[in-house]
Amino acid sequence: MEKFGKSQSVTRVEDQRFLTGQGRYVDDIAPEDALHAFFVRSTVAHGQITALDVADARAMPGVHLVVTADDLIAAGVKIGLGGFTITNRDGTKGAAPERPLLARDRVRHVGEPVVMIVADSILAARDAADVVELEIDDLPVHVDLVVGGDVIHPEAPENLAFDWEMGDEPGAKAAISAAAHVVTTDVFDNRVIVNAMEPRGCYAEVEDGRLHVAFNGQGVWGKKADLARHFGLKPEDVRVTNPDVGGGFGMKAMRYHEPFCAAHATLVLGRPVRWMSERTEAMLTDNAGRDLTTRATLAFDADHRITAYHIDTIANMGAYNSQFGQGVQTDLFSKVLMGTYDVQTAYMRTRGIFTNTTPVDAYRGAGRPEAMFILERMMDEAARQLGVDPWQLREKNFIVPAQFPYTTVSGVTYDVGDFAMVLASAAEKADRDGFAARKAGSAAAGKLRGQGLCYYIESILGDPSETTTVEFVDEGAVIYVGTQSNGQGHETVYAQFLSDQTGIPADQISVVQGDSDRIATGGGTGGSRSVTVQNTATLATVDVIVDAFSAFLADAEDVDAVSVSFDDEQFRIAGSNLTPTMLEVADMARAAGRDDLLRQSARITLDNRSFPNGAHVTEVEIDPDTGVVTVDRYTVVDDFGNLINPMLAEGQVHGGVAQGIGQALTEHTVFDENGQLLTASFMDYGMPRADDIPMIGFSTECTPSLYNPMGMKGCGEAGTVGALAALSNAVIDALWDVGVRHVDMPFTPHRVWQAIQAAKDDSAAA
Repeated sequence: MEKFGKSQSVTRVEDQRFLTGQGRYVDDIAPEDALHAFFVRSTVAHGQITALDVADARAMPGVHLVVTADDLIAAGVKIGLGGFTITNRDGTKGAAPERPLLARDRVRHVGEPVVMIVADSILAARDAADVVELEIDDLPVHVDLVVGGDVIHPEAPENLAFDWEMGDEPGAKAAISAAAHVVTTDVFDNRVIVNAMEPRGCYAEVEDGRLHVAFNGQGVWGKKADLARHFGLKPEDVRVTNPDVGGGFGMKAMRYHEPFCAAHATLVLGRPVRWMSERTEAMLTDNAGRDLTTRATLAFDADHRITAYHIDTIANMGAYNSQFGQGVQTDLFSKVLMGTYDVQTAYMRTRGIFTNTTPVDAYRGAGRPEAMFILERMMDEAARQLGVDPWQLREKNFIVPAQFPYTTVSGVTYDVGDFAMVLASAAEKADRDGFAARKAGSAAAGKLRGQGLCYYIESILGDPSETTTVEFVDEGAVIYVGTQSNGQGHETVYAQFLSDQTGIPADQISVVQGDSDRIATGGGTGGSRSVTVQNTATLATVDVIVDAFSAFLADAEDVDAVSVSFDDEQFRIAGSNLTPTMLEVADMARAAGRDDLLRQSARITLDNRSFPNGAHVTEVEIDPDTGVVTVDRYTVVDDFGNLINPMLAEGQVHGGVAQGIGQALTEHTVFDENGQLLTASFMDYGMPRADDIPMIGFSTECTPSLYNPMGMKGCGEAGTVGALAALSNAVIDALWDVGVRHVDMPFTPHRVWQAIQAAKDDSAAA
């Protein structure tokens, strides 16, 4: 195998089992004798529980347990799911109302769990659910994205979850007042339902007196600590595992009710208990993404350089604080507030509100797609109002290479970048010069063509610390990792990287993840952290192995340790023709009774995060008679630093772009005035299909990161971070010639057609 610097596109080894039905997903591996859990959920968005009688349900055939909030409290279970709170502008903490495992006294969104039924079969549990007597008196429902309305939580007057700020408000206002040009626009970022291929699920069992919970999440250690806390158990009495996971995207990283309730049932009954969400159930209960509206202002001097940026956002939290919800549109958003532009005067205010809808939390990119969408929409809007080229406006305001390391107005220090180089490459790869001819061709066919650009930057987030353990076994080596694959190809890339560094054949390396018994600690998956942080830990572990094996060889050959070296393939001993591979040294150590050498670990902490960036260029064609938007061309040029496996990086970008196209063109979550979800199935919720996604051109320009020894930059969320603004800008560009000046995502045929008709009516009236 070639060395790391060769960046080989190795195909994913795990796909063999996934594509042949050999995946081990949570619903596949639950114990055969497990009982089935079913949840009775609220059918109203806001109401007072006036009666709850489960006696008849408990008497139904096949029912083993029926659980209410009162039962959990009586058993001593900690009932509240905690959520992160931020610090308000006035120094107080954001509102922290209780989010109970099962509703008590009041329900606050459709789908909130009220009762859990555990039975021999899912059909028996459903039958028992039908005889639960649940009466709820309706209360006023608040679903609008505004501060105020009927109060949902007494802890949050005016339904205000938080009121947060960052930056220099007086300075920004003064700069705007003195500016030669000011551009202000309202930008709406629509709510989406995550819809991972595999819905959420779990099972719980008692193993040798210990609680074991398996669930399809994004890491096991947070859940292990949560379970111990909720049930008053010692951490060593809890085991948590993640099997194969069919998509996460942030949504599966959070605390949810069902694993805790299943754990309670198994502790009470001493029997395994399983639960698997159905699709509509998932749509009603999984944390949603995005859902915010912003008034944004950019100020420019006479030379069109940005002098200030001011944004005021209202973000929907849903009915409760989800685990990270308050941090997404505040701290995470602010990390890239000014993007790639050299601006030191900015102010950001965000108010989070509670509504009688499903909670909102991190979704692929978690704050960074939202930030880039607003900023890059503003750059295009500004270019139009200023009468300048949007590409040139961006380049004029870029942070230039000589300014790095560059500390942003958010206090984040970018290590390196060459944004103009990447933009120039994108112009070439997208054939920008040929756009006018393509636009003319579309016009001749009666279609509207537009081109959109987004230049994004992303701040890699998540736990900066990680541990890698390598164990030598008879078959080769096992690498234990603290991240959790949700389909990204970790089994391939981790084995590939370890093989690169050690010479161990990749097919003799197995990857172990997602087991709190086998791996002492880990940060899980989120924020595009996995490959960068985990492989840095692997690099450190290889150093530990080399040192330990070198000392062993020196002792065995009776030479000084400095006489032993390793060149990524073989050990070499000065004055000797002995050149054992790493696996051969492991065999020697085993034969010598030195089993202590066969398992080595290292834990690292990155001092800083990496900052992937790049340009998305898309072209859309619109049929003005139907409003149908077709994404005709899509080009991405990214700076991901050094790549380990370009094929997997490209796959991540493709997936992220597809999710961005979904939000921009087809996906939209709709609640009616009563808080009922009108898009609760794939008949009503517009998931993108294959014919919505074009061929995506992908290439990279490299400025290696200075913040990790391999110069890598995370790539898992970058596709989505850049897609929303690129698509929106392309649609507006296409519609501009027919008089449309503003339209919000999603650009469905009906919405686009209406915008065209309204523009025609306005033109006729004028």
